[in-house]
Amino acid sequence: MAKVAFLGLGVMGFPMAGHLVAKGHEVTVYNRNAAKAAAWVTKHGGRAAATPAEASAGQDIVFACVGNDADLRSVVLGETGAFAGMKRGALFVDHTTASAEVARELNAEAEALGLCFIDAPVSGGQAGAENGALTVMCGGKEAHYARAEAAILSYAKACRLMGPSGSGQLTKMVNQICIAGIVQGLSEALHFAQSAGLDGEAVIEVISKGAAQSWQMENRYKTMLAGKFDFGFAVDWMRKDLSIVLNESKTNGASLPLTALVDQFYGDVQKMGGARWDTSSLIARLQVKK
Repeated sequence: MAKVAFLGLGVMGFPMAGHLVAKGHEVTVYNRNAAKAAAWVTKHGGRAAATPAEASAGQDIVFACVGNDADLRSVVLGETGAFAGMKRGALFVDHTTASAEVARELNAEAEALGLCFIDAPVSGGQAGAENGALTVMCGGKEAHYARAEAAILSYAKACRLMGPSGSGQLTKMVNQICIAGIVQGLSEALHFAQSAGLDGEAVIEVISKGAAQSWQMENRYKTMLAGKFDFGFAVDWMRKDLSIVLNESKTNGASLPLTALVDQFYGDVQKMGGARWDTSSLIARLQVKK
């Protein structure tokens, strides 16, 4: 079992770090809000550190799961950042959904310091983190990935190396493009069914047995029909992710008209007061405009 650190104990990181303890790893945690770190230690054991550098000192692997590029740089770089505390040859695994640009930047910085780096964003949401059933898409060198895989599988059901540094983040962007389009399609379908006077639940019972079926349909249609949107990934975070996607598309030349449109629709949801609603709330804007 490895000596590891986990930086960032939000709705994803808190249970992910707990799974590492359950699998027998020796875990030190850091969180910007120290009370959250203390609560984690009370629940799972291990220890808390006052800075990322302190948490990372002497560890074999350092994991991070924070909010965005700026948050990531703040816990990695500088005198109190993780890289300052890590021993030569140690591995940094970043589970933040961030840009491919920052992944390549930090990978280069790590190499210059004699460290190893893997970008490893996750999919599966809070429920996936709590149940140890995340999907993890990784970018970096094969040898570095091989060192990380067993520990990652403490909280993941699937994990794969997708290519060189940045490839994990690019794959997560593909994931978010798919989700945006599927949720918008499902929202329109349910809205149409309701407008046509159909029984929404009966409709889904029938069409979910065929080609229209999706994870979003299976897990979100009931709450969407009920107008309840507190069951998953928040609109604010989805807009952050789609901003990363759309910026990357300007670099690689991909044409993403639907993704850009759905991003605007999520902006409408924010204006409705739904910034913290889950992503299935796209149906709410259709109901308002009915």
